[in-house]
Amino acid sequence: MSAARLAVRAAGTVPMLVGGGPDRPRGKGDGMSPRTTTSSSGKRSVSDYTTPGRIVVIVLAVLTLIFIVENTHDTRIRLIIPEVVMPLWLALLAMWVIGAVCGAYVMRRRARR
Repeated sequence: MSAARLAVRAAGTVPMLVGGGPDRPRGKGDGMSPRTTTSSSGKRSVSDYTTPGRIVVIVLAVLTLIFIVENTHDTRIRLIIPEVVMPLWLALLAMWVIGAVCGAYVMRRRARR
C-alpha cells in the first residue's frame, strides 16, 4: 500500500476525487488531459514535434541507412553445414530481427509473472 493511502487511512479522511467520480467520468476538461501548446493561430510549432526521443530515432535511422549503403558487399555465412553468401547488411538485419523476437518473448513472459 502506498504511503499516501496509509496517511489517508491514519488521518481518517476521505480523499477528494480530482476530475472524476461516479457522476462525472474523466475526460476533456477535467484537468487530467495532456497539455498541448499552440500558437495564436492554433498550429503547433516545430519545437513541439522535435523531442529528444524523436531526434535520437531520426539519427539512428540515418546511421542505419548509411550502414546499409556502405555494406553492400557479399559475405559468407556458415550455418552448421550449409554455407550461404549474402550481403552483410541483410545478415545483420536478420540477426537483429531474431534478437528482437527473442527479447519480446522474454519480456512478455516476464510481464505475465
